[in-house]
Amino acid sequence: MSGFSELIKNFDKTRDHIRDFFIYGFKVRSDFSRKSSRTYDDERRRVESWLGDHIRYDNTQRGRQISLTVDSGHIAEDPLYQAYYAKSFTDNDIRLHFLLLDLLADGKTHTLRELTDRLDTDYAVLFEEQTVRGKLREYTGEGLVVTEKHGKTACYRLSADTVDSFWEMCAGLTDAVRFFSEVQPFGVVGNSILKCIGAQNDVFLQKHHYIVHTLEDETLSVVLHAMEEKRYLTFRVFSSRSALTDASGHDARCVPLQIFISVQTGRRYLAGYVPEYQQFSAFRLDFIREVRQAETCSDYDRLAEQLHRDLPKLFGVSFGMRDPAGAVEPLRVTLRIREKEEAYVLERIRREMRSGTVERIGQDTFLLKLDIFDPKEALPWIRTFTGRVLSVEGGCLSVRNQFYEDVLRMQALYKESDHVDIP
Repeated sequence: MSGFSELIKNFDKTRDHIRDFFIYGFKVRSDFSRKSSRTYDDERRRVESWLGDHIRYDNTQRGRQISLTVDSGHIAEDPLYQAYYAKSFTDNDIRLHFLLLDLLADGKTHTLRELTDRLDTDYAVLFEEQTVRGKLREYTGEGLVVTEKHGKTACYRLSADTVDSFWEMCAGLTDAVRFFSEVQPFGVVGNSILKCIGAQNDVFLQKHHYIVHTLEDETLSVVLHAMEEKRYLTFRVFSSRSALTDASGHDARCVPLQIFISVQTGRRYLAGYVPEYQQFSAFRLDFIREVRQAETCSDYDRLAEQLHRDLPKLFGVSFGMRDPAGAVEPLRVTLRIREKEEAYVLERIRREMRSGTVERIGQDTFLLKLDIFDPKEALPWIRTFTGRVLSVEGGCLSVRNQFYEDVLRMQALYKESDHVDIP
């Protein structure tokens, strides 16, 4: 029976476990329905070994709940980067890694046959040419090795680009990498570079540091690569309620066109064209798994243009249940705002307004005009003006009903007796 190891083979499983139990939390051992309780214990111990200083335990009637507790304004480095440094490897992988780099350290070019033979003669280790070729191809893709063609023969040499050489050429590069490592997608790359030079981010802190989204960077890398090559993507989509079961989720296929990032939550979405429904849709990156590139999309440029034209009609990320022609649903909200005393309210509306306009239609009376694909997305924002809303028109009946039902529930909470008729 295999023993417990802190190293991992499948990052997707570890990502899901960290997200479902340690971040979104409020779950206990009995909520884990993937495989056995032994698997849960192994996953829990593995994550605790990486994030021990940030783990919180709460004993409840349902059992012991585990969650991640981090004050994002007081951490210099994202603790979730530790998950990327725990990938497992075989004995042959690590042996071939060091032996190949040792052979290439002379700075000369070598053929595949030369390297394979010298592994045998110099180190008494026998590797098949196919194995060595695969490792060299991997290192070429990562920039560690340079491949040159001498006639029809491929030759390999170690890249002259090193971390030290870049640091000597670029003054202030360390601070730039420190900043990048915590504010940009793929910040783990910057964090890895800092580890290589024995440095860390001890300069920059962020008030709103969305650390959880680094877990999606592996998925994001595949998506961006497909966008660059204008290919279709296939993947499985899971909901927040079904993410803990193996049988959940459904297959999806789309043309990836753009990544949306929320400035409020840091949450990231893949916007793409779904040929099955002949319309655009947005998928949360943290609920996407098993992403694979597919064939090239011959219509990519036209779809990208159409998405660009449609962006002004989005309030958030939802394209609604529109038809392929791109129909919008007009929403009109009448507000009572004391123009002289509450000028700050108008300023806030103009600052936060998306895909719409505001105009004065009377004394202290203003009309918000929103022509958007999904009026339901605007409801949370409109509710922040409760007490000033005179009427809500347009959209669809379910949107209007939702707004007035929310008002009724709020009145019940505050024990108001006035009745609101739903038109």
